Amino acid sequence: MNDPRLDVSSDLNDVTPEEPPRSWWFSLWHILHNLVRPPPDADVLREVVEELIEEPLSESGISPAERMLLANIMNLRERKVGDCMVPRADIIAADVTSSIKEVADLMATHAHSRIPIYRGTLDDVIGMVHMKDIMPCLAYQQMRTVPDLLRPVLFMAPSMPASKLLLHMRSTRQHMSVVVDEFGGIDGLCTIEDLVEEIVGEIDDEHDTPAAAPIITRNDGALLVDARLPIEEFEVRTGLKLPELEGEDMDTVGGYVANLAGRMPHIGESFRSGDGLTFEVLERDQSSIKRLRVRVPPRIVEPPKPAATKVQAV
Repeated sequence: MNDPRLDVSSDLNDVTPEEPPRSWWFSLWHILHNLVRPPPDADVLREVVEELIEEPLSESGISPAERMLLANIMNLRERKVGDCMVPRADIIAADVTSSIKEVADLMATHAHSRIPIYRGTLDDVIGMVHMKDIMPCLAYQQMRTVPDLLRPVLFMAPSMPASKLLLHMRSTRQHMSVVVDEFGGIDGLCTIEDLVEEIVGEIDDEHDTPAAAPIITRNDGALLVDARLPIEEFEVRTGLKLPELEGEDMDTVGGYVANLAGRMPHIGESFRSGDGLTFEVLERDQSSIKRLRVRVPPRIVEPPKPAATKVQAV
């Protein structure tokens, strides 16, 4: 008589055999497989982050500061080195024939820890000098020259993505890049601080003085304008549209006025654009305009729009 209680074959079939321990080569294969596994679609990930930024604070749970950082990181992929660099006119540099004390004085005057060194002209940059190398020479009266302290600098095109330069600086531990055009001329200078500020905003230390606002409106209605302000930003801030100048390509308000004048104007000179805007040069140096006074005729200023009134149906 077959008693089903004594039939244990079915129970034995249901027992799962113990999994053998994984060998080291299987673990190694698993790690390599994870390393070479295709990453998730970058476009999809970017869309998710953008949607998260656009969501209301109550739904996303992201603070305004975190939202700003995420937005700046997303925008960094669109930024080029030329958008972040210090323009050529603002570069503080020294000739290779300068003495150690002259370079130190230059660093102290402009509060820079690194200064590019050129041979003859700024278009021939041969390296940079760091304050950490200057200080021992002054403290211990070492008999060394500027060529003895030269460190290499990077040379990059203005069209290079800013994010790529940031990663390259981090990997090579070089924090200064000279931006050169297609003909080998110096367009500007870009440091790792300039690139980081694209993400976290302006970084000021205890030695920096507060920067003046790029546009200041006076009581008489005139505008005091930083001549290095981009034309697009000037138009957005003021609501004005600068008339285009045929055959001219300029980026800043100062460049616009110089092209309007047909030369480098002198301090105190005034120039009128086609729509009646008057530009007066207040400050300049040997190569560029620094500050302008802009007077706007009343007819250009748009009157405020009347508030909409509700009409109730009778």
